[in-house]
Amino acid sequence: MIMVRKSEERGETRTAWLDSRHSFSFGDYHDPAHVNFGALRVLNEDVITGGSGFPLHSHADMEIVTYVLSGALQHRDSLGTGSTIRPGEIQRMSAGTGIAHSEFNASQEQSCRFLQIWILPSRRAASPSYEQRAIDPESILNKLARIAAPEPRQNEISLLQDAQIWTVQFDREEEAIHVLDAGRRAWVQVTKGEVTVCGTRLKGGDGAALTDVGQVRIRALGPAEVLLFDLA
Repeated sequence: MIMVRKSEERGETRTAWLDSRHSFSFGDYHDPAHVNFGALRVLNEDVITGGSGFPLHSHADMEIVTYVLSGALQHRDSLGTGSTIRPGEIQRMSAGTGIAHSEFNASQEQSCRFLQIWILPSRRAASPSYEQRAIDPESILNKLARIAAPEPRQNEISLLQDAQIWTVQFDREEEAIHVLDAGRRAWVQVTKGEVTVCGTRLKGGDGAALTDVGQVRIRALGPAEVLLFDLA
């Protein structure tokens, strides 16, 4: 079964410097029909104007993943970590017992667009930690590649949860297939372009929840980018 979450149906938070679209309930936006999908708790598409960002704030007991789509994002946290996250990289911050961080657009002029992903951890009160990896561009060209997992390989970030993140960047009409093991489900998020997912057409910003299927068949209708969450 496939259930589509259209881009224009998502929740929205808009300020002078932030345009955020919420696939699931977040902050002042609450939708009882879209609270989470398995361990996937938050999937926000954020656009921050130049020179702006989130000041220092705290989190606990959450796996927080950042995936930049355009521009660059500066990260600072109470562990002493400082980094800039760009397209082609993935970052994970395990909040655990508690961590404070800030996120600012690295540019004064250009906007920064990124996905903020929260995954519920498998256990509470873990030690806070931070990780950032570059994604091999060849590994995701017209085929799905894993970029996050509980037992990561090279160039993958670790997750404190039975969850995996896969991605693919299409430069032409092409098909990628992901096999789901028994008892697992998938969330597909299209970040740009148009694709069909198991025959259903989706555009940039659209998401889809897939349950009771053995494989996820993604066909690009041209240049496109997709993230796939494989969840228990």
